Amino acid sequence: MSEIITGAEALIRSLIAEGVDTIFGYPGGAIIPVFDRLYDYRQQLRHILVRHEQGATHAAQGYARVSGRTGVVIVTSGPAATNVITGLSDAMMDSTPLVVITGQVGSELLGSDAFQETDVIGITQPVTKWSYQIRNVEDLRWAVARAFYIASTGRPGPVVLDFAKNAQVATMEWKGYKKCHFVRTYEPNPDINIADVETVAQMINQAERPLIISGHGVEISGGEKELLNLAEKAQIPVVTTLLGMSTIDSGAKLFKGLVGMHGNVAANVAICRCDLLIAIGMRFDDRVTGDPGHFANQAKIVHIDIDSSEFGKIIKPDATIHGDARKVLALLAGCVAPAQHDEWLADFDRAWQVENEKVIAPELNSTRRITMGIVARHVAEAAGKGAVLVTDVGQNQMMSARYFKYTAPRSIITSGGLGTMGFGLPAAIGAKIGAPERTVCFFTGDGGLQMTVEELGVILQYGIDVKIILLNNNFLGMVRQWQDLFYDRRFSETQLVNPNFVMLANSYGIAAEDVETLDKLDAAIDRMLAHKGAYLLNVNIDPEELVYPMIPAGAPISTILLNKDEKYEN
Repeated sequence: MSEIITGAEALIRSLIAEGVDTIFGYPGGAIIPVFDRLYDYRQQLRHILVRHEQGATHAAQGYARVSGRTGVVIVTSGPAATNVITGLSDAMMDSTPLVVITGQVGSELLGSDAFQETDVIGITQPVTKWSYQIRNVEDLRWAVARAFYIASTGRPGPVVLDFAKNAQVATMEWKGYKKCHFVRTYEPNPDINIADVETVAQMINQAERPLIISGHGVEISGGEKELLNLAEKAQIPVVTTLLGMSTIDSGAKLFKGLVGMHGNVAANVAICRCDLLIAIGMRFDDRVTGDPGHFANQAKIVHIDIDSSEFGKIIKPDATIHGDARKVLALLAGCVAPAQHDEWLADFDRAWQVENEKVIAPELNSTRRITMGIVARHVAEAAGKGAVLVTDVGQNQMMSARYFKYTAPRSIITSGGLGTMGFGLPAAIGAKIGAPERTVCFFTGDGGLQMTVEELGVILQYGIDVKIILLNNNFLGMVRQWQDLFYDRRFSETQLVNPNFVMLANSYGIAAEDVETLDKLDAAIDRMLAHKGAYLLNVNIDPEELVYPMIPAGAPISTILLNKDEKYEN
């Protein structure tokens, strides 16, 4: 027998039918009917009350990235809806599946500049896969099912449902819920052209210096094992993008580092020397390519991606395979011939030797001062296998990503494409909720932490066990680095006067301590990791420390600064 229920309750039931277990949100007038119905479903749906709507989106991103599920956000209208735009943009750039539900004034008031009315659809369409306004209660189940399907399939991304208040309070006959598995004109799972696979396999077989760039698409598809199988069978070295770093174990013999502006010397040099470049699930971002006119000109380029709009957008490939990365990698591994590339692999050792001498050894072997690299490496070693790295944006991001160790998939959560300062704290909260069994280590700078510092209240309220490592140099460190290197050390508006972060953390019920000297670091890390609950380690860093290697913006990828005085001669 069917029931008569409100649109608000139909939304809650639809979310449960989609398998949602956690919602990040903030109530308000235009969404109160939904929160009122949520009250009766608290045993089935956990709601996390954030302190700012931007925090809700980043927390949902962290949850989605670590779990592989779709993150869900519910907020009200007007300023709440505009506050989620940064998170939507970030999720769109980094292909993170979100369903964001915003409240909206009643349809009879649309266009009248009613209190807290904004054109949510017009604002969000450029930064979402799909935006839809629910004005009629009968459209609710259809819209929710479509939203989850679009958000989570193909190249994932954010979807917005703008829920008019009249549709929330109107009644409907509940006839159950049916998931969506098809949308006309939308093909999220393209058939893989076997001829394309065979062509690329032959290119791999003929190559003397093949190289794989593994991107975020490998992680999204769950293709880590298939990546390793292909690499090992054909003896192809693997480098990664920032978001692709945990697609291969840091200790794997064929892993050769991070590419791009602050990537490893060996990885970037290999791009300049390979004769076949196989890019998988990545989009040739300018932070990876440098000057695209000088990117891998000596090599044939293969681009594998589920989103064909990326083909040729920045770098023109010689061959493409349109399809899911995991499926393509499995097919390629079955087609390529076993190979050995001992001389090619030996080339990496020479480049690593230079980087070790000029960059890594000075960073990790300091006996006089705490460096960012030492902190990241020591935390990674103490945290052990399976730890998740969450970063904010800036020097802390580059250093922690480079020196952390990855042993499991979905182990790095960072803002790649948009570079959102303030992303890290709420994302770390979401990551811990999405993977409660894993240790979550959140690296941040003093600038980025203060952008969403209010989310410490979520840690207080829900007891979220996040380990916060604050690399504190009293500067906007990455901007300061550019001012140091390229703007004659004119440090315009980058120095910060900071609060006492230990006292601030303590006021939120979070254990915390300062670390001033290197000899105190390891014991402090041990205390942090042994503590049951959230912990903040405020590590004071020399503001003069810069992140190297570095490729200047817009320069060829072969232009690698090892320090202020030396370049790598490629």
